[in-house]
Formats: sequence, structure tokens, C-alpha cells
Amino acid sequence: MEPRSVDVLLVGGGVASARCARTLRRHGFAGSILLVSDEPMPPYNRPPLSKELLREDVSSELVLAEPMSWYVRRTVELALGTAVVGLDPGQRSVELADGRLILFGRLLLATGAEPRRPPIPGAEHARLLRTLPDAESLRSAAVPGARAVVVGGGFIGVEVASSLAARGLSVTILEMSDGLWAGSLGPALTAWAVAELRAAGVDVRLATAASRFTPEAVWVGDEALRADVMLAGIGVIPRVELAQDAGLDVDDGVVVDQAQQSSVPGIFAAGDMARPREGARVEHWHAARETGERAALAMLGQPVPARRAPWVFSEVAGATLDVVGSAPQWDEIVVRRDVHAYLVDGRVVQLAVINGTVPIEEARVMVEADATIAELDGALGLL
Repeated sequence: MEPRSVDVLLVGGGVASARCARTLRRHGFAGSILLVSDEPMPPYNRPPLSKELLREDVSSELVLAEPMSWYVRRTVELALGTAVVGLDPGQRSVELADGRLILFGRLLLATGAEPRRPPIPGAEHARLLRTLPDAESLRSAAVPGARAVVVGGGFIGVEVASSLAARGLSVTILEMSDGLWAGSLGPALTAWAVAELRAAGVDVRLATAASRFTPEAVWVGDEALRADVMLAGIGVIPRVELAQDAGLDVDDGVVVDQAQQSSVPGIFAAGDMARPREGARVEHWHAARETGERAALAMLGQPVPARRAPWVFSEVAGATLDVVGSAPQWDEIVVRRDVHAYLVDGRVVQLAVINGTVPIEEARVMVEADATIAELDGALGLL
């Protein structure tokens, strides 16, 4: 079988690949683009899977990153339901599961991440939520009056619990740490979220670890929590095997420079599986979009803008929550109205914004500028 050559090869069927293709075409790139994905449908947005789609507010087609007609109009070829099983950086080629060999000029790795299973007996009985079929199956099982147990009180767990409660299910969240989001957003925000969830009918159990799953229940020690729906949302693992086997620099993701380029020139990485050399991976939609765009600009030899402050958007029982910036540690948290400001040396390094109290672009600018509390007060009209 003769190898095939393409100018740009995109491996992975998520938003990062779609935005890379869009940015290339928007900037006048006329070469061939091939997007290879092991999923059977074109790139789609994952945030609605735990929110609107689970509540049946939108149809499955509306989660697509681009309509199918866009790929036809922009001459972006799709190879769906096709796994890449090997990467040879020296030959600048990838091998597909069916034996085909694709030679590339430039390559974007955007293989995303896969959800973790709890390391406890019976974990195979728990549902995971990562793909559109996962969400559709969960939605079908989520009939009003059913009992659901969600293991994990992070973003996915809280969103799913909120959506299931809105569908009329009896929902319990089990979070092994003392706070939601593993305590990473502080006790005040946890207290607010727990109150919102309980008002929506969700039983929140903090400092509570599931010990095992059985087909009909989640167990906490000797207590069986009967469940018609069981879901585990305890984080994801970046899918880096392809890059690792090919000898790329991998450390909690494919390590990339400011231009999203890996340790091998001409091979880029974006989305959940890419980690900046001087920073942390960000597992969210905005990071996937922005890193895909950055990779495209770098492929074209155009200036790549500085990285923006990370932004995660979420929902808690119908309320919106936007977290801008990154604060693994902080000196103090100052609460102003519905804004929680995380300070280091008196400067804002992260903002958690409830119900859009501060416009997100304004919040990003404040975090990027290391704003003071006085500047935050000014933005809120408190001075």
C-alpha cells in the first residue's frame, strides 16, 4: 500500500483539531489538511455533555464544533472512526490501524484525555462521561424518580449531579476530600455550592469515599447507597501513549513551547494532552480552542500571542461559575459580592465568578495584570 502525503495532519477529533483547521484556512492556508479521529463523528464540544445535552436542552447535532458542511466547503478531509497506532517522527509519518501510512509536513497531536476509573472493586459498574455516546446513554438512563450516585465532586461531578437533579432524579455526590473540587477553590466556595446543590435536592457528602461498586449500589464502608445510575467523575488522564512511544518529551502531557511545538520540530500538541513547558495542563474547552489556534499560527510562521489566563466555566445547580486564573496555593481568599478573589502577595492570581458578576474578559485581564483588591473593588463599583 503506497503512503499518502498531506501538508497538515491533525490527530484527534476534538475542538483543538477543529480550531487548528479553522485558523489555518482563515489565514489563507491552501494546502491539504487531513483530520484523523478514532471517534465516529466529527469534532464536537464536550462541555454540553454534562450540562445542556444531559438536560435535553439541545440536540446532539448542536454540539458539533463545525457543521459537516464546513469541512466540505473548506476542503478539510475527515477520516473518522480511524485510530492512529504509530508515529515515526524521523520519517514524519503515522500508521493507521488499517495499515495505511500517512506522511505529513506538519502534525498536530490533539488526542485529548480519558476518564479515570476509581481504584476500588467493581469500578467497571460505574458510568464514565467523556464522549457523546456516554452522554446519550446517561441521558437515556436518567429517568425522573431514579436514584443516582455520583462519585467525585469536581467540575464534572457537580455538573452531572446538577443536571440529573434538574431531570427529577434523586442524586447523591460522594467527595472524598473536605471540599468540592478537591478543596481547590476554598471552603467559602464549597459552602456556597453545597447550599445550592442541597437546595436543588442533591445530597452532598464530603469527606466520604466510596469503597466499592456493585451492579445496584455504591458502597461507603458497610452502607449501601442503592442506585439506578452510578457515575464516576474523578478526573482524566492525558492520552500520550502515541507521543511517548515516538520519543517525544512527555511529562503529565506532551511538553510544548510557547508556540505549542513539541520537542520534535514540526510536531505540535494542543488541548487536554498538551502541557506548557513552564506551566500546567488545562483541561477545558477554552484551552483546547486557544491552543489549537496557537498551533495553527505557529505552523504558518505567524506571531503566536501570549497565553491567556486559564478559564474554566461550569454550572452549579443552575448557577454559573467561571474560574479564571490558576491558584494551586494562595495567601488568602477575599469575597466581594459573588466574586472570590485568590491572593498571593496581595495580588489577584485567580477569580471565581458566580453568575457573571464580572465580565469574563475583564476578569482575565485583571488576573493577567496581577490586579489588587482595590482594582477589583473598582471593577465591582465598590469604591
